[in-house]
Amino acid sequence: MNEPSWRRPAGIAAILLLILVWAILVATFAGQIGRLPILVQALFYLVVGIAWIAPLKPLLRWSQTGQWRQRRDGRD
Repeated sequence: MNEPSWRRPAGIAAILLLILVWAILVATFAGQIGRLPILVQALFYLVVGIAWIAPLKPLLRWSQTGQWRQRRDGRD
């Protein structure tokens, strides 16, 4: 890559926005989740703590290559 791409700063901004929105979404349910048994709470926070990572792979691929999906031939 010879010149900087606008996709990298846009990708970073999108990741930060994703984290912010995800945190707000989870925080809105904190009151209801707090009333559940501790093991259910732990399972909930474990799942939502991992689930936000799922959209990162295509977002990172896009910021690096400009494509949302991997090519069929296996190359990025």
